[in-house]
Amino acid sequence: MRFADLDDLDAAVIDCRACPRLVAWREQVATEKRRSYEDWTYWGRPVPGFGDRGAGVLIVGLAPAAHGANRTGRMFTGDRSGDWLYGSLHRTGFANQPTSTHLADGLELSDAYVTAPVRCAPPDNKPTTDERDRCAGYLEAEMALLPWRVAVALGGFGWDAVLRVTGWDGRKPRFGHGAEAQLPDGRVLLGSYHVSQQNTFTGRLTEQMLDAVFTRATALAAG
Repeated sequence: MRFADLDDLDAAVIDCRACPRLVAWREQVATEKRRSYEDWTYWGRPVPGFGDRGAGVLIVGLAPAAHGANRTGRMFTGDRSGDWLYGSLHRTGFANQPTSTHLADGLELSDAYVTAPVRCAPPDNKPTTDERDRCAGYLEAEMALLPWRVAVALGGFGWDAVLRVTGWDGRKPRFGHGAEAQLPDGRVLLGSYHVSQQNTFTGRLTEQMLDAVFTRATALAAG
């Protein structure tokens, strides 16, 4: 996929209906809603990336959450995962505030851009391989349009997506929290456990662990 700029890319992402299962699910969720959000008008569409378009640090997750970004229209906004991510980005100097609740909440990122390999909320947070592949062109185009120097992958899904886009050839570096891999073009991929409740509630991922990854990303991007 080729796009003139990020605005062109974002418009194409928002209008995409390439995956019938994901279209049906995201729209079903937006109609049925969660009881605590019954007064909301859900976004219910694919979610574009968000952040500083001159960012040196690219943050790659998995996909929008059904009642998070699928509701609010912004990556990692309106759910517990977003609370963890933006709290850490605030503590490490990338965000002007520690919370992200809706599109007009005043959140701004500096030197960081947040995106995902899959742009629609998938059932059970599990996109199929075909859905992943149909969406891959958007991430590839986004990564080509942004001047990033360090990619932080939140989870193995994001880790593998960055490796595919950057043309990794040979034995794949193993994902892990704090893992680092130098990419073919000289840029760096960092790994972090995903900010899902499965990791944060169990203590597998702590605030200190997450902050350490973004502190390392800052150093690498500046170097």
